[in-house]
Amino acid sequence: MKSTKPTYTIGHRNPDTDSICSAIGYAHLKQKLGENVLPARAGKINAETKYVLEAFKMETPKLITDLYPRVKDVTLACNIVVKETDNLRRLGEVLRKHDMKSVPVVDSHNHLCGIVTVSDLAKRYFNELSMQNLAEANVSLKAIVEVVDGEIINQGDMSQTVKGNVRIGAGSRETVHKFIKSGDVVLIGDRKEAMYIVAQQDISCLIVTGDGEIPANVLELAEEKNLLVVSSPYDTYTCARLVNQCIPVSMIMQKNVTTFKPTDMLSDIKGTMQATQFRNYPVVENEKLIGIVSRDRLSIPEREKVILVDHNERSQAVEGIEEAKILEIIDHHRLGGIQTSDPIFTRQEPVGCTATIVANMHWHRDIEIPADIAGLLLSAIISDTVLFKSPTCTPYDKETAEKLAKIAGVDLNEHGMALLKAGSGIGDMTPMEIAKNDLKEFQIGDYRMIVSQISVMDTEEVLALKDELIACMNSICEAEGYNMSLLMVTDIIEEGTHLLFTGNPKTIIGEAFHQDASGNLIYLPGVMSRKKQIIPPMVEASKKDM
Repeated sequence: MKSTKPTYTIGHRNPDTDSICSAIGYAHLKQKLGENVLPARAGKINAETKYVLEAFKMETPKLITDLYPRVKDVTLACNIVVKETDNLRRLGEVLRKHDMKSVPVVDSHNHLCGIVTVSDLAKRYFNELSMQNLAEANVSLKAIVEVVDGEIINQGDMSQTVKGNVRIGAGSRETVHKFIKSGDVVLIGDRKEAMYIVAQQDISCLIVTGDGEIPANVLELAEEKNLLVVSSPYDTYTCARLVNQCIPVSMIMQKNVTTFKPTDMLSDIKGTMQATQFRNYPVVENEKLIGIVSRDRLSIPEREKVILVDHNERSQAVEGIEEAKILEIIDHHRLGGIQTSDPIFTRQEPVGCTATIVANMHWHRDIEIPADIAGLLLSAIISDTVLFKSPTCTPYDKETAEKLAKIAGVDLNEHGMALLKAGSGIGDMTPMEIAKNDLKEFQIGDYRMIVSQISVMDTEEVLALKDELIACMNSICEAEGYNMSLLMVTDIIEEGTHLLFTGNPKTIIGEAFHQDASGNLIYLPGVMSRKKQIIPPMVEASKKDM
Protein backbone atom coordinates (compact mmCIF):
# COMPACT_ATOMS: atom_id res chain seq x y z
CA MET A 1 0.00 0.00 0.00
CA LYS A 2 1.44 3.36 -1.04
CA SER A 3 2.10 5.76 1.84
CA THR A 4 -0.11 8.85 2.11
CA LYS A 5 2.19 10.57 4.59
CA PRO A 6 3.50 13.91 3.30
CA THR A 7 7.11 14.95 2.93
CA TYR A 8 7.97 18.06 4.96
CA THR A 9 10.20 20.92 3.88
CA ILE A 10 11.75 22.25 7.07
CA GLY A 11 14.37 24.79 8.06
CA HIS A 12 16.67 24.97 11.06
CA ARG A 13 15.84 25.37 14.73
CA ASN A 14 15.15 28.95 15.91
CA PRO A 15 14.01 29.74 12.36
CA ASP A 16 14.57 33.07 10.63
CA THR A 17 12.59 34.51 7.73
CA ASP A 18 14.62 32.65 5.08
CA SER A 19 14.12 29.33 6.87
CA ILE A 20 10.33 29.75 6.99
CA CYS A 21 9.77 31.38 3.60
CA SER A 22 12.06 29.01 1.71
CA ALA A 23 10.27 26.03 3.28
CA ILE A 24 6.93 27.40 2.07
CA GLY A 25 8.33 28.31 -1.36
CA TYR A 26 10.00 24.97 -1.96
CA ALA A 27 6.89 23.08 -0.83
CA HIS A 28 4.95 25.09 -3.44
CA LEU A 29 7.40 24.04 -6.15
CA LYS A 30 7.19 20.35 -5.20
CA GLN A 31 3.38 20.49 -5.08
CA LYS A 32 3.28 21.93 -8.60
CA LEU A 33 5.50 19.02 -9.67
CA GLY A 34 2.85 16.64 -8.33
CA GLU A 35 4.46 15.66 -5.02
CA ASN A 36 2.80 15.46 -1.60
CA VAL A 37 4.99 18.02 0.16
CA LEU A 38 4.06 20.40 2.99
CA PRO A 39 6.03 23.20 4.68
CA ALA A 40 6.97 22.95 8.36
CA ARG A 41 9.00 24.81 10.95
CA ALA A 42 11.28 23.69 13.77
CA GLY A 43 10.59 26.51 16.21
CA LYS A 44 8.78 29.72 17.06
CA ILE A 45 8.61 32.40 14.36
CA ASN A 46 10.13 35.81 15.11
CA ALA A 47 8.49 39.25 14.76
CA GLU A 48 9.94 39.85 11.30
CA THR A 49 8.66 36.55 9.91
CA LYS A 50 5.25 37.14 11.50
CA TYR A 51 5.08 40.48 9.69
CA VAL A 52 5.93 38.83 6.37
CA LEU A 53 3.34 36.03 6.72
CA GLU A 54 0.63 38.51 7.64
CA ALA A 55 1.62 40.92 4.83
CA PHE A 56 1.13 38.21 2.20
CA LYS A 57 -1.75 36.45 4.00
CA MET A 58 0.04 33.12 4.40
CA GLU A 59 -0.54 30.57 7.14
CA THR A 60 2.22 29.76 9.61
CA PRO A 61 3.71 26.34 8.72
CA LYS A 62 3.10 23.36 10.94
CA LEU A 63 5.37 23.18 14.01
CA ILE A 64 7.48 20.01 14.23
CA THR A 65 9.54 19.89 17.42
CA ASP A 66 11.12 16.53 16.69
CA LEU A 67 11.11 13.65 14.23
CA TYR A 68 11.29 10.75 16.67
CA PRO A 69 8.89 7.91 15.77
CA ARG A 70 5.68 8.15 17.74
CA VAL A 71 2.65 5.99 18.36
CA LYS A 72 0.71 7.88 15.65
CA ASP A 73 3.24 6.58 13.10
CA VAL A 74 2.27 2.94 13.73
CA THR A 75 -1.37 3.33 14.77
CA LEU A 76 -3.82 1.08 12.93
CA ALA A 77 -7.43 2.05 12.30
CA CYS A 78 -9.78 0.41 14.78
CA ASN A 79 -13.07 -0.14 12.94
CA ILE A 80 -14.11 -3.16 14.98
CA VAL A 81 -15.37 -2.34 18.47
CA VAL A 82 -18.22 -3.34 20.75
CA LYS A 83 -20.39 -1.01 22.80
CA GLU A 84 -20.47 -1.31 26.55
CA THR A 85 -24.21 -2.02 26.23
CA ASP A 86 -23.75 -4.85 23.70
CA ASN A 87 -24.47 -8.30 25.09
CA LEU A 88 -22.12 -11.25 25.27
CA ARG A 89 -23.76 -12.94 22.33
CA ARG A 90 -22.93 -9.95 20.15
CA LEU A 91 -19.38 -9.99 21.56
CA GLY A 92 -18.95 -13.65 20.68
CA GLU A 93 -20.16 -13.04 17.13
CA VAL A 94 -17.65 -10.19 16.66
CA LEU A 95 -14.71 -12.19 18.01
CA ARG A 96 -15.59 -15.21 15.89
CA LYS A 97 -16.35 -13.33 12.67
CA HIS A 98 -13.13 -11.30 12.72
CA ASP A 99 -10.96 -13.97 14.37
CA MET A 100 -9.97 -11.56 17.12
CA LYS A 101 -8.54 -12.29 20.56
CA SER A 102 -9.57 -8.94 22.04
CA VAL A 103 -11.72 -5.96 21.14
CA PRO A 104 -12.00 -2.41 22.59
CA VAL A 105 -15.21 -1.42 24.36
CA VAL A 106 -16.61 2.08 23.79
CA ASP A 107 -19.66 4.11 24.77
CA SER A 108 -22.04 5.92 22.42
CA HIS A 109 -19.53 8.80 22.05
CA ASN A 110 -16.61 6.49 21.19
CA HIS A 111 -14.98 7.07 24.58
CA LEU A 112 -12.89 4.07 25.57
CA CYS A 113 -14.53 2.19 28.43
CA GLY A 114 -12.35 -0.90 28.54
CA ILE A 115 -11.22 -3.92 26.61
CA VAL A 116 -12.63 -7.45 26.51
CA THR A 117 -10.79 -10.61 25.51
CA VAL A 118 -11.59 -14.20 24.63
CA SER A 119 -10.24 -15.10 28.07
CA ASP A 120 -12.75 -12.79 29.75
CA LEU A 121 -15.56 -14.47 27.82
CA ALA A 122 -14.25 -17.94 28.66
CA LYS A 123 -14.07 -17.13 32.38
CA ARG A 124 -17.72 -16.13 32.29
CA TYR A 125 -18.73 -19.55 30.96
CA PHE A 126 -16.39 -21.45 33.29
CA ASN A 127 -18.15 -19.74 36.20
CA GLU A 128 -21.64 -20.76 35.06
CA LEU A 129 -22.24 -23.28 37.83
CA SER A 130 -25.83 -22.11 38.12
CA MET A 131 -28.28 -19.84 36.36
CA GLN A 132 -27.19 -16.23 36.54
CA ASN A 133 -28.63 -13.40 38.61
CA LEU A 134 -29.52 -10.82 35.96
CA ALA A 135 -30.69 -8.12 38.35
CA GLU A 136 -27.14 -6.91 39.04
CA ALA A 137 -26.47 -6.64 35.29
CA ASN A 138 -29.41 -4.28 34.66
CA VAL A 139 -30.64 -6.51 31.81
CA SER A 140 -33.83 -5.43 30.04
CA LEU A 141 -36.63 -7.73 29.02
CA LYS A 142 -36.14 -6.52 25.46
CA ALA A 143 -32.56 -7.80 25.55
CA ILE A 144 -33.76 -11.23 26.63
CA VAL A 145 -36.29 -11.41 23.80
CA GLU A 146 -33.60 -10.53 21.29
CA VAL A 147 -30.99 -12.97 22.58
CA VAL A 148 -33.31 -16.00 22.39
CA ASP A 149 -34.65 -14.94 18.96
CA GLY A 150 -38.04 -14.82 20.62
CA GLU A 151 -41.48 -14.14 19.25
CA ILE A 152 -43.56 -12.00 21.57
CA ILE A 153 -46.85 -13.74 22.33
CA ASN A 154 -48.02 -11.33 25.01
CA GLN A 155 -46.44 -7.86 25.09
CA GLY A 156 -46.31 -7.24 28.80
CA ASP A 157 -44.13 -4.39 30.12
CA MET A 158 -41.08 -4.45 27.83
CA SER A 159 -39.52 -1.36 29.40
CA GLN A 160 -38.69 -2.92 32.75
CA THR A 161 -35.41 -4.56 33.69
CA VAL A 162 -35.06 -8.03 35.15
CA LYS A 163 -35.38 -7.98 38.94
CA GLY A 164 -34.59 -11.61 39.65
CA ASN A 165 -32.82 -14.74 38.43
CA VAL A 166 -33.15 -17.05 35.44
CA ARG A 167 -35.08 -20.20 36.43
CA ILE A 168 -36.23 -23.38 34.70
CA GLY A 169 -39.90 -24.14 35.43
CA ALA A 170 -39.98 -27.82 36.29
CA GLY A 171 -41.34 -29.92 39.11
CA SER A 172 -44.47 -29.85 41.28
CA ARG A 173 -46.52 -26.82 42.32
CA GLU A 174 -44.72 -26.90 45.67
CA THR A 175 -41.30 -26.89 43.96
CA VAL A 176 -42.32 -23.97 41.75
CA HIS A 177 -43.53 -21.94 44.74
CA LYS A 178 -40.31 -22.71 46.60
CA PHE A 179 -37.76 -21.85 43.92
CA ILE A 180 -39.40 -19.30 41.62
CA LYS A 181 -39.43 -15.80 43.11
CA SER A 182 -40.84 -12.42 42.21
CA GLY A 183 -39.14 -10.84 39.17
CA ASP A 184 -37.58 -14.07 37.85
CA VAL A 185 -37.32 -15.01 34.16
CA VAL A 186 -38.67 -18.54 33.76
CA LEU A 187 -37.86 -21.00 30.96
CA ILE A 188 -40.30 -23.82 30.39
CA GLY A 189 -40.81 -26.52 27.77
CA ASP A 190 -44.01 -27.95 26.32
CA ARG A 191 -45.68 -28.52 29.70
CA LYS A 192 -49.02 -26.77 29.75
CA GLU A 193 -49.91 -27.29 33.41
CA ALA A 194 -46.49 -26.06 34.51
CA MET A 195 -46.91 -22.98 32.31
CA TYR A 196 -50.12 -22.04 34.12
CA ILE A 197 -48.62 -22.62 37.56
CA VAL A 198 -45.59 -20.45 36.68
CA ALA A 199 -47.77 -17.72 35.15
CA GLN A 200 -49.58 -17.40 38.46
CA GLN A 201 -46.31 -16.28 40.08
CA ASP A 202 -45.24 -12.62 40.06
CA ILE A 203 -42.48 -13.23 37.46
CA SER A 204 -40.98 -10.82 34.87
CA CYS A 205 -41.06 -13.03 31.81
CA LEU A 206 -42.18 -16.48 30.70
CA ILE A 207 -40.13 -18.02 27.89
CA VAL A 208 -41.70 -21.08 26.27
CA THR A 209 -38.93 -23.06 24.64
CA GLY A 210 -38.93 -25.25 21.54
CA ASP A 211 -41.83 -23.30 20.00
CA GLY A 212 -44.11 -25.11 22.47
CA GLU A 213 -47.87 -24.59 22.30
CA ILE A 214 -49.20 -22.08 24.80
CA PRO A 215 -52.70 -22.87 26.12
CA ALA A 216 -55.47 -20.25 26.12
CA ASN A 217 -55.77 -20.14 29.92
CA VAL A 218 -52.06 -19.17 30.17
CA LEU A 219 -52.51 -16.37 27.62
CA GLU A 220 -55.60 -15.07 29.43
CA LEU A 221 -53.71 -15.05 32.72
CA ALA A 222 -50.71 -13.32 31.11
CA GLU A 223 -53.01 -10.62 29.68
CA GLU A 224 -54.57 -10.11 33.10
CA LYS A 225 -51.19 -9.87 34.89
CA ASN A 226 -49.50 -7.86 32.07
CA LEU A 227 -46.90 -10.62 31.83
CA LEU A 228 -44.39 -10.83 28.97
CA VAL A 229 -44.71 -14.19 27.23
CA VAL A 230 -42.16 -15.18 24.59
CA SER A 231 -41.85 -18.22 22.34
CA SER A 232 -38.34 -19.31 21.37
CA PRO A 233 -37.35 -21.90 18.75
CA TYR A 234 -34.47 -23.16 20.92
CA ASP A 235 -34.63 -25.94 23.52
CA THR A 236 -34.55 -25.11 27.23
CA TYR A 237 -30.82 -25.78 27.66
CA THR A 238 -29.90 -23.58 24.68
CA CYS A 239 -32.22 -20.81 25.86
CA ALA A 240 -30.62 -20.90 29.29
CA ARG A 241 -27.20 -20.45 27.75
CA LEU A 242 -28.43 -17.65 25.50
CA VAL A 243 -30.11 -15.77 28.35
CA ASN A 244 -26.84 -15.87 30.22
CA GLN A 245 -25.31 -14.18 27.17
CA CYS A 246 -27.64 -11.18 27.36
CA ILE A 247 -25.64 -9.47 30.10
CA PRO A 248 -23.79 -6.37 28.83
CA VAL A 249 -20.14 -6.45 27.87
CA SER A 250 -19.50 -3.87 30.62
CA MET A 251 -19.99 -6.66 33.20
CA ILE A 252 -16.95 -8.65 32.09
CA MET A 253 -14.65 -6.11 30.40
CA GLN A 254 -11.31 -5.04 31.85
CA LYS A 255 -11.61 -1.41 32.92
CA ASN A 256 -7.99 -0.74 33.84
CA VAL A 257 -6.57 -0.74 30.33
CA THR A 258 -3.02 0.07 29.24
CA THR A 259 -3.43 2.80 26.63
CA PHE A 260 -1.12 5.11 24.70
CA LYS A 261 -1.49 8.60 23.27
CA PRO A 262 -0.69 9.26 19.60
CA THR A 263 2.10 11.64 20.67
CA ASP A 264 3.90 9.06 22.87
CA MET A 265 7.36 8.21 21.55
CA LEU A 266 7.87 4.57 20.56
CA SER A 267 11.07 4.44 22.61
CA ASP A 268 9.03 5.32 25.71
CA ILE A 269 6.32 2.67 25.30
CA LYS A 270 8.53 -0.34 24.63
CA GLY A 271 9.12 -0.92 28.34
CA THR A 272 5.40 -0.86 29.05
CA MET A 273 4.78 -3.36 26.26
CA GLN A 274 7.45 -5.68 27.60
CA ALA A 275 5.96 -5.50 31.10
CA THR A 276 2.34 -6.11 30.03
CA GLN A 277 2.79 -8.48 27.07
CA PHE A 278 -0.49 -7.68 25.32
CA ARG A 279 -0.72 -8.03 21.55
CA ASN A 280 -2.68 -4.81 20.90
CA TYR A 281 -3.06 -1.56 22.83
CA PRO A 282 -5.76 1.11 22.39
CA VAL A 283 -4.61 4.55 21.25
CA VAL A 284 -6.63 7.28 22.94
CA GLU A 285 -6.86 11.04 22.40
CA ASN A 286 -9.15 13.20 24.55
CA GLU A 287 -10.52 9.96 26.03
CA LYS A 288 -11.71 8.86 22.57
CA LEU A 289 -10.49 5.70 20.86
CA ILE A 290 -8.67 6.62 17.63
CA GLY A 291 -6.97 3.31 16.84
CA ILE A 292 -4.78 0.53 18.12
CA VAL A 293 -1.06 -0.10 18.15
CA SER A 294 0.16 -3.64 17.58
CA ARG A 295 3.29 -5.08 19.13
CA ASP A 296 4.08 -6.63 15.73
CA ARG A 297 4.28 -3.22 13.98
CA LEU A 298 6.39 -1.53 16.63
CA SER A 299 9.73 -2.43 15.06
CA ILE A 300 8.94 -1.17 11.52
CA PRO A 301 7.51 2.36 11.70
CA GLU A 302 7.49 4.37 8.51
CA ARG A 303 10.09 7.13 8.84
CA GLU A 304 9.20 10.77 8.37
CA LYS A 305 10.43 12.10 5.02
CA VAL A 306 12.00 15.56 5.05
CA ILE A 307 13.66 18.07 2.76
CA LEU A 308 16.10 20.34 4.60
CA VAL A 309 16.19 23.99 3.58
CA ASP A 310 18.56 26.75 4.75
CA HIS A 311 20.78 24.37 6.76
CA ASN A 312 22.67 21.11 6.45
CA GLU A 313 24.28 20.62 9.86
CA ARG A 314 23.06 18.02 12.34
CA SER A 315 23.40 20.48 15.24
CA GLN A 316 21.00 22.93 13.57
CA ALA A 317 18.44 20.39 12.40
CA VAL A 318 15.20 19.53 14.17
CA GLU A 319 15.57 16.97 16.99
CA GLY A 320 15.43 13.36 15.82
CA ILE A 321 16.69 14.09 12.32
CA GLU A 322 18.69 10.85 12.48
CA GLU A 323 15.37 8.96 12.68
CA ALA A 324 14.01 10.60 9.51
CA LYS A 325 14.66 9.96 5.82
CA ILE A 326 16.30 13.03 4.28
CA LEU A 327 15.34 13.29 0.60
CA GLU A 328 16.90 16.62 -0.42
CA ILE A 329 18.93 19.55 0.90
CA ILE A 330 18.49 23.10 -0.48
CA ASP A 331 20.96 25.49 1.17
CA HIS A 332 23.48 28.33 0.87
CA HIS A 333 25.75 27.54 3.83
CA ARG A 334 28.97 25.58 4.27
CA LEU A 335 28.69 21.79 4.27
CA GLY A 336 28.15 20.65 7.83
CA GLY A 337 28.38 16.88 7.71
CA ILE A 338 24.86 15.45 7.81
CA GLN A 339 25.01 11.81 6.70
CA THR A 340 22.29 10.09 4.69
CA SER A 341 21.61 6.42 4.08
CA ASP A 342 21.08 6.89 0.34
CA PRO A 343 22.27 9.32 -2.34
CA ILE A 344 20.06 12.42 -2.31
CA PHE A 345 19.40 15.51 -4.40
CA THR A 346 21.26 18.59 -3.12
CA ARG A 347 21.26 22.15 -4.37
CA GLN A 348 23.78 24.41 -2.66
CA GLU A 349 24.96 27.72 -4.05
CA PRO A 350 27.22 30.47 -2.65
CA VAL A 351 24.46 33.09 -2.57
CA GLY A 352 23.07 35.31 0.14
CA CYS A 353 19.80 33.47 0.70
CA THR A 354 18.19 30.07 0.20
CA ALA A 355 15.12 31.79 -1.24
CA THR A 356 17.25 32.94 -4.19
CA ILE A 357 17.87 29.28 -5.02
CA VAL A 358 14.21 28.32 -4.52
CA ALA A 359 12.92 31.13 -6.77
CA ASN A 360 15.28 30.22 -9.60
CA MET A 361 14.43 26.51 -9.29
CA HIS A 362 10.83 27.53 -10.06
CA TRP A 363 11.91 29.40 -13.16
CA HIS A 364 14.30 26.69 -14.32
CA ARG A 365 11.38 24.24 -14.25
CA ASP A 366 8.93 26.67 -15.86
CA ILE A 367 6.79 26.81 -12.72
CA GLU A 368 5.01 30.11 -12.26
CA ILE A 369 5.50 31.82 -8.92
CA PRO A 370 2.24 33.35 -7.59
CA ALA A 371 2.29 36.82 -6.03
CA ASP A 372 2.08 35.65 -2.40
CA ILE A 373 4.90 33.10 -2.76
CA ALA A 374 6.98 35.73 -4.61
CA GLY A 375 6.41 38.10 -1.70
CA LEU A 376 7.67 35.53 0.79
CA LEU A 377 10.80 34.69 -1.21
CA LEU A 378 11.53 38.38 -1.77
CA SER A 379 11.19 39.02 1.98
CA ALA A 380 13.61 36.20 2.77
CA ILE A 381 16.26 37.69 0.44
CA ILE A 382 15.82 41.16 1.97
CA SER A 383 16.10 39.70 5.47
CA ASP A 384 19.16 37.51 4.86
CA THR A 385 21.05 40.20 2.92
CA VAL A 386 19.82 43.07 5.16
CA LEU A 387 18.42 44.83 2.09
CA PHE A 388 21.56 43.95 0.09
CA LYS A 389 23.96 45.49 2.65
CA SER A 390 25.39 42.17 3.85
CA PRO A 391 28.69 40.96 2.33
CA THR A 392 26.93 37.67 1.61
CA CYS A 393 24.72 39.38 -0.97
CA THR A 394 25.51 38.60 -4.60
CA PRO A 395 24.30 40.21 -7.83
CA TYR A 396 22.28 37.04 -8.33
CA ASP A 397 20.36 37.72 -5.07
CA LYS A 398 19.59 41.31 -6.09
CA GLU A 399 18.54 40.34 -9.60
CA THR A 400 16.25 37.63 -8.22
CA ALA A 401 14.76 40.04 -5.65
CA GLU A 402 13.94 42.59 -8.34
CA LYS A 403 12.08 39.98 -10.41
CA LEU A 404 10.19 38.77 -7.34
CA ALA A 405 9.20 42.32 -6.36
CA LYS A 406 7.53 42.80 -9.75
CA ILE A 407 5.59 39.54 -9.40
CA ALA A 408 4.58 40.38 -5.81
CA GLY A 409 3.53 43.88 -6.85
CA VAL A 410 5.50 45.70 -4.14
CA ASP A 411 8.11 48.46 -4.09
CA LEU A 412 11.35 46.68 -3.24
CA ASN A 413 12.92 49.38 -1.04
CA GLU A 414 9.68 50.41 0.62
CA HIS A 415 8.79 46.84 1.51
CA GLY A 416 12.38 46.14 2.55
CA MET A 417 12.53 49.01 5.04
CA ALA A 418 9.13 48.09 6.49
CA LEU A 419 10.24 44.48 6.89
CA LEU A 420 13.54 45.35 8.58
CA LYS A 421 11.75 47.80 10.87
CA ALA A 422 9.23 45.12 11.87
CA GLY A 423 12.04 42.84 12.99
CA SER A 424 14.38 45.47 14.40
CA GLY A 425 12.85 46.10 17.81
CA ILE A 426 13.05 43.77 20.79
CA GLY A 427 9.45 44.52 21.81
CA ASP A 428 8.50 42.31 24.74
CA MET A 429 11.32 39.81 24.16
CA THR A 430 12.95 38.53 27.36
CA PRO A 431 16.75 38.54 27.73
CA MET A 432 16.70 34.74 27.25
CA GLU A 433 14.71 35.08 24.02
CA ILE A 434 17.18 37.69 22.75
CA ALA A 435 20.13 35.44 23.68
CA LYS A 436 18.56 32.60 21.67
CA ASN A 437 17.31 34.67 18.73
CA ASP A 438 18.20 33.03 15.40
CA LEU A 439 20.53 30.71 17.31
CA LYS A 440 22.75 28.34 15.36
CA GLU A 441 25.21 25.77 16.65
CA PHE A 442 28.69 25.27 15.19
CA GLN A 443 31.57 22.89 15.79
CA ILE A 444 34.62 25.14 15.54
CA GLY A 445 37.79 23.10 15.98
CA ASP A 446 37.42 21.19 19.23
CA TYR A 447 34.83 23.61 20.54
CA ARG A 448 31.05 23.42 20.47
CA MET A 449 29.66 26.93 20.10
CA ILE A 450 26.41 28.77 19.50
CA VAL A 451 26.07 32.07 17.66
CA SER A 452 22.82 34.05 17.90
CA GLN A 453 22.00 37.24 16.02
CA ILE A 454 19.52 40.06 16.39
CA SER A 455 19.40 42.89 13.85
CA VAL A 456 18.10 46.21 15.20
CA MET A 457 18.03 49.90 14.37
CA ASP A 458 18.74 50.90 17.98
CA THR A 459 21.53 48.79 19.49
CA GLU A 460 21.46 50.73 22.77
CA GLU A 461 18.09 49.15 23.59
CA VAL A 462 19.73 45.71 23.52
CA LEU A 463 23.10 46.66 25.03
CA ALA A 464 21.31 48.15 28.04
CA LEU A 465 20.51 44.53 28.94
CA LYS A 466 24.15 43.40 28.65
CA ASP A 467 24.51 41.92 32.16
CA GLU A 468 21.23 40.02 31.88
CA LEU A 469 22.13 38.78 28.42
CA ILE A 470 25.56 37.53 29.57
CA ALA A 471 23.88 35.71 32.48
CA CYS A 472 21.44 34.04 30.08
CA MET A 473 24.25 33.08 27.70
CA ASN A 474 26.21 31.52 30.58
CA SER A 475 23.07 29.63 31.62
CA ILE A 476 22.64 28.22 28.10
CA CYS A 477 26.27 27.06 28.01
CA GLU A 478 25.98 25.33 31.39
CA ALA A 479 22.65 23.68 30.60
CA GLU A 480 23.56 22.48 27.08
CA GLY A 481 27.31 21.89 27.46
CA TYR A 482 28.51 24.52 25.00
CA ASN A 483 32.03 25.92 25.25
CA MET A 484 31.05 29.40 24.14
CA SER A 485 27.97 31.49 23.40
CA LEU A 486 28.08 34.51 21.09
CA LEU A 487 25.37 37.10 20.41
CA MET A 488 25.64 39.41 17.42
CA VAL A 489 23.77 42.68 18.01
CA THR A 490 23.81 43.99 14.44
CA ASP A 491 23.15 47.66 13.69
CA ILE A 492 21.21 47.86 10.42
CA ILE A 493 21.76 51.60 10.01
CA GLU A 494 25.46 51.79 10.96
CA GLU A 495 26.24 48.42 9.34
CA GLY A 496 28.26 47.02 12.21
CA THR A 497 27.93 44.45 15.01
CA HIS A 498 28.38 44.58 18.77
CA LEU A 499 29.55 41.06 19.65
CA LEU A 500 28.70 39.75 23.13
CA PHE A 501 30.46 36.55 24.13
CA THR A 502 30.94 34.29 27.11
CA GLY A 503 32.67 30.99 27.84
CA ASN A 504 36.10 29.76 26.80
CA PRO A 505 38.52 30.01 25.10
CA LYS A 506 38.18 33.77 24.66
CA THR A 507 41.56 33.74 22.92
CA ILE A 508 39.72 32.57 19.78
CA ILE A 509 37.72 35.82 19.79
CA GLY A 510 40.87 37.93 20.19
CA GLU A 511 42.74 36.00 17.51
CA ALA A 512 39.82 36.03 15.05
CA PHE A 513 39.02 39.74 15.29
CA HIS A 514 42.36 41.18 16.47
CA GLN A 515 40.83 42.85 19.51
CA ASP A 516 41.15 42.69 23.28
CA ALA A 517 38.76 39.89 24.30
CA SER A 518 39.33 40.05 28.06
CA GLY A 519 35.79 41.37 28.60
CA ASN A 520 32.50 40.24 27.11
CA LEU A 521 31.90 42.80 24.36
CA ILE A 522 33.68 44.04 21.24
CA TYR A 523 32.54 46.18 18.31
CA LEU A 524 33.05 44.96 14.74
CA PRO A 525 32.50 47.73 12.19
CA GLY A 526 31.23 46.55 8.80
CA VAL A 527 30.40 43.08 10.17
CA MET A 528 26.83 41.95 9.45
CA SER A 529 27.12 38.32 8.35
CA ARG A 530 27.53 35.42 10.73
CA LYS A 531 28.15 33.04 7.84
CA LYS A 532 30.82 35.11 6.09
CA GLN A 533 32.33 37.40 8.73
CA ILE A 534 32.08 35.58 12.08
CA ILE A 535 32.42 31.84 11.50
CA PRO A 536 35.32 31.76 8.95
CA PRO A 537 37.79 33.86 11.04
CA MET A 538 36.86 31.86 14.16
CA VAL A 539 37.53 28.60 12.32
CA GLU A 540 40.96 29.88 11.32
CA ALA A 541 41.67 31.12 14.85
CA SER A 542 40.74 27.73 16.32
CA LYS A 543 43.43 26.09 14.17
CA LYS A 544 46.06 28.35 15.74
CA ASP A 545 44.69 27.61 19.21
CA MET A 546 45.28 23.87 18.81
